[in-house]
Amino acid sequence: MKKPSALIAVALLCAACAPAANTTPAPAESIATPSAPVSLSASSGPQAPGGTVPATIGITWDQASKDAAVDVAEKAMADFARPGVEEQRWANDLARWLTPQATADYSAVDPANIPADHVTGPAALNVDETNGYGVMAAVPTNAGTYTVQLLRTGKEAPWKVNRFTPPSS
Repeated sequence: MKKPSALIAVALLCAACAPAANTTPAPAESIATPSAPVSLSASSGPQAPGGTVPATIGITWDQASKDAAVDVAEKAMADFARPGVEEQRWANDLARWLTPQATADYSAVDPANIPADHVTGPAALNVDETNGYGVMAAVPTNAGTYTVQLLRTGKEAPWKVNRFTPPSS
């Protein structure tokens, strides 16, 4: 019973220390007025007046980009699908293919829990021509087809794996 009353006391104390809200209305001349109509729905047109969706913001897809993405997806999946490898070696080998976030995410994975132990075919890309910074690759393994999310920071930057998604079935 003491905990609820202690929580109420803390809440009241915090409320007493908070500054009072300003209830004075702002002068009419300081209220911003929109310079163009606002679009609230993506299906009703561009979100910015006269705006268009940039194609790839400076990165266009070419065969070299696609080949590099396929190569990284296949090699990264080959390093990922090794359940019999010692954890430290597995993590070190895999890290070269990963984004910094993925390195942190996969650092606690026990490779013994990965059902796939080898890649069974070439990766197939699902390319969004309007996004030169990312791509999804389907990589077949003996445990099913994994989806590998690849990202890059620029046209000349290397592809890095951000996520391995196991087969859904």
